[in-house]
Amino acid sequence: MATVAKPAAPVLPAEYDRTFWSPITSWLTTTDHKLIAQMYMFTGFMSFIVAGIFALLMRVQLSVPNNTFIGDHEIYNQLMSAHGTTMIFFFTIPMMTGVMNYFVPLMVGARDIAFPRVNALGYWLIPVSIFIYYAGFFIPNNFASGDPSLANAGWTGYPPLSDLKYNGSVGIDLWCVSITILGLSSIMAAVNFLTTILALRAPGMKLTRLPLFVWASISTSILLLIATPSLAAGLILLLIDREFHTNFFTTAGRPVLFQHLFWFYSHPAVYIMILPGFGVISEVIPVFSRKAIFGYESMVLALFGIVFLSLGVWAHHMFTVGLNIYVETLFMALTMAIAVPTGVKFFNWMGTAWDGAIEFKTPMKFAFGFLATFLIGGITGIYLAAVPVDTQLHQSYYVVAHLHYVLFGGSVFTIFAGLYYWLPKITGRILNERLGNWNFWTLFVGFNGTFLVMHTLGLDGMPRRIATYARQDWAATNFVITVSAFLIAASVLIFVINVLYSRKRGELAGPDPWDGNSLEWSVSSPPPPYNFERIPEVHSREPWKDMKLAARTAPPATPAPAPAH
Repeated sequence: MATVAKPAAPVLPAEYDRTFWSPITSWLTTTDHKLIAQMYMFTGFMSFIVAGIFALLMRVQLSVPNNTFIGDHEIYNQLMSAHGTTMIFFFTIPMMTGVMNYFVPLMVGARDIAFPRVNALGYWLIPVSIFIYYAGFFIPNNFASGDPSLANAGWTGYPPLSDLKYNGSVGIDLWCVSITILGLSSIMAAVNFLTTILALRAPGMKLTRLPLFVWASISTSILLLIATPSLAAGLILLLIDREFHTNFFTTAGRPVLFQHLFWFYSHPAVYIMILPGFGVISEVIPVFSRKAIFGYESMVLALFGIVFLSLGVWAHHMFTVGLNIYVETLFMALTMAIAVPTGVKFFNWMGTAWDGAIEFKTPMKFAFGFLATFLIGGITGIYLAAVPVDTQLHQSYYVVAHLHYVLFGGSVFTIFAGLYYWLPKITGRILNERLGNWNFWTLFVGFNGTFLVMHTLGLDGMPRRIATYARQDWAATNFVITVSAFLIAASVLIFVINVLYSRKRGELAGPDPWDGNSLEWSVSSPPPPYNFERIPEVHSREPWKDMKLAARTAPPATPAPAPAH
């Protein structure tokens, strides 16, 4: 009998394989949202380590009175500015964008993000932004001393501190260009997320069935689109002042106008950094409580209440600039009102955990750690919302402590919760639970030892943004804060060790290690490049839970009868 020869498989030229499938170029040229998301997260985490090193250097300088560890106070100003800029713009925002990039398409049942090439461009603008900012390291500010030219006016860059007349450092110009480019990246990401969620949802996934993490991504994207142009306008005008000697923000112009433009972005930016974290907590607590989220509709409404109110409270950062008393009263009332939707979310999270079959795995520990720390940050925020209190504490370490309880407590704890929850999906390995416990407790104790104690320094009148101090009665408190800061650093080191160890020796995760509810757990770990072989059909807010239940309750298949011959 004649046999038909199978056609030979097509042979691709070797150049194609070397160009598109080598490990390095596959990362450099990818448009896969999962690979881009991992680059976002890696870049963000590296920035976190750099910013942490800057913080430790500052804490060593402040650990004892009259310290000369950083002898040049100009260097201290640069470290302080770089720490704030790196933590906010180069760590938190890219890290949260990376988490959203990875899981929003998976959670809505899409094969990729709506505009893959725009997504890739949005990521690659971030290394460019970081490079421009840190180029000041290699440009001497003073050729005699060789000091670097990093920005030195704080992460806020207020004129006249950043005015060319008083500050000739090229670092300010680099800062303006860098953060403007980063803002462009954020706008690209926001458009991509909104389009993906609205246009590429799986069949049956109505808006009322979206996971709360996806709703958090929607609200974050809306804030980015509304608020980011204000920051870009302020930075571009400041750069024009410095380069072309105009008078937008000089002492002949309106220096306070810069603060309005800056804070119209930067207060919503607080929620840009923590709303994705709220979404993470809204996924973690139901899974480890074995209950559906309590008050789904009110959780969504609370998100948009926060979005609306956050756009109207920026001037509470400016109570000491001499605003009209009626304006101050309005912003004080709005600032206190924003605690209401946040309180709704807190009670719903507690209602979800109440009477649940709680599993205190590492993600749940970090979720509860977030609840404790962010609550303290919210309470101190209510105090600072009162104009008379803020007037007294505005330039003190009380504000620094409050800021870190809100931003570090609201973002870093939620990021760790999300990483322990979702890294098994990304890597296919579960992180070590014992190391995870050490990671949590060292971070929780170190964080509170640093910033809870710092409130007392602020109440005692220690000013922020100083390189040294003479009062001996602040010495013991500052030393405790410095030791606690090194405990935070130890916690981050434990996490790095955990990731490296678990990447090779961790327990295999399988598709669904936590018995989750949403669609990302229905695919392999790591997911395939195309995400879903067949786009799933959604019938409720917990589609993967429905599929598992249907598989368990389906009648066994009847075997086909054997042939008679």
